[in-house]
Amino acid sequence: MKTKLFAAAILFAAFCSTAHAQTIRQKGKNQRHRIAQGVKSGELTRTETKNLVKDQKEIRNEVKDARADGVVTKDERKDIKQDQRQESRKIYRKKHNARTRG
Repeated sequence: MKTKLFAAAILFAAFCSTAHAQTIRQKGKNQRHRIAQGVKSGELTRTETKNLVKDQKEIRNEVKDARADGVVTKDERKDIKQDQRQESRKIYRKKHNARTRG
């Protein structure tokens, strides 16, 4: 009985710790959606959009290179997530600056 309870507690803790975490793939999809929304609303200029899309492509290539050997290591995942966080901040700054597509 104790073993089943302990196993259930471990599974619950693991589920709770990953419930709010986004996968690398989902984060990239959300960022591409944010860029598209910025283009649609006019918050992003053509140049800003071009640069953001180029950066997204570089991150996708980084993921592709990490997966090339069949295993994404902890360090590779850490680097990719850091790049995605930086890109997310960049998207925010470009969407909220004074420039608009006019």
